[in-house]
Amino acid sequence: MKKIIILFLICLIFSVLGLIDIKNNKQEKRTVIQFASWGSESEIKILKPILADFEKENHDIKVDFLHIPQNYFQKIHLLIASNTAPDVIFVNNQYLPVYADAGCLEDLSHYDKELHFKDFFDRAVQGLSYKDKIYAVPRDISTLVIFYNKDIFDRYQIKYPEPDWTYNEFIDTAQKLTARPDLFGISFEEEPIFYLPYLMSFGLKDIPEFANPQTQKGLQLYADLRNKYHIAPLKTESASATMAQMFLQGKLAMHLTGRWLVPKYRQDAKFRWDITRFPAGSAGSITPADVSGWAVSSASPHKKEAIKLIKYLSSEKSSEKFAQSGLIVPARIEAANSTAFLDEKPPQNAKIFIDSVENSVPTPVSVDYKEKMDNLKKQTEFLFNK
Repeated sequence: MKKIIILFLICLIFSVLGLIDIKNNKQEKRTVIQFASWGSESEIKILKPILADFEKENHDIKVDFLHIPQNYFQKIHLLIASNTAPDVIFVNNQYLPVYADAGCLEDLSHYDKELHFKDFFDRAVQGLSYKDKIYAVPRDISTLVIFYNKDIFDRYQIKYPEPDWTYNEFIDTAQKLTARPDLFGISFEEEPIFYLPYLMSFGLKDIPEFANPQTQKGLQLYADLRNKYHIAPLKTESASATMAQMFLQGKLAMHLTGRWLVPKYRQDAKFRWDITRFPAGSAGSITPADVSGWAVSSASPHKKEAIKLIKYLSSEKSSEKFAQSGLIVPARIEAANSTAFLDEKPPQNAKIFIDSVENSVPTPVSVDYKEKMDNLKKQTEFLFNK
């Protein structure tokens, strides 16, 4: 009897070991792809469950998620230089030309049957293209709109701005809403992204060169908000406060910014607020469109699996999950027009974000775009702070 029991136990042990071996073999057969992205804690909370769902639907693929919250592109540069580039890389339109020009990204133009680029806003696809080739599938598209404090407008008995308002109407409205030093009509930020609408709405189409007469005209137009009309705060008047902080404090009637501030304003604003389009200049209401999306490393040995991942990340289902955060304008058309994005939370006129995309122009970028913008910032310092 003892021999039978011992024999049974031996068989049982070998059976368990055999199952473990089979399980290990299955795991070994899984293809591991690395995916790199930046993102706040709230973004990562959305992203990780999507990656987990992808793995459940694709048992043969394991995603090694590399979260780089700071100095993202510096670290991506190092990974590429050391031949350890992630298979899938989250990129934006400002850095994409650098990688595409160096041959570091896979041309995705040939994957249209899998990725369906027609399902995304044209401006978004254009923003992630370089020399007529598409190098990333867009996740979001950012344009600038005017956020405004409805309570302040009501206090001064001024009607809310219409989407088709003109630049002259904008200046007039901002003047009526200014009561220095406690209240300013419009925000002022010295980063190029915030004055590009003032240049583009009056005809500028290329990367702004400081010496260009058209650039000079547009920059002067922007400087006038502070120095001529006195409707925007000087650097000394805003002190260490950001424009978002001043808007929340009720010190700004209007704030030119993007969708990324919606979650903060929903949470912290103690007043009623909404959005409208940037006012029309001589060339119309034109704002730059910045885009982020997923690219595939040209050096990846797992391109097939990488394409599967970005197809899943950019699907309608995943896009709506990203949209629910309120943080982004989805680049996928169905998601942008879904209730996940156009919900009942403020802003009431959320569709303005979509309308602004149609009238936007992809930010004119180049391989040396960052260097040119850094030089421009140095040259505008005196103009903006006379």
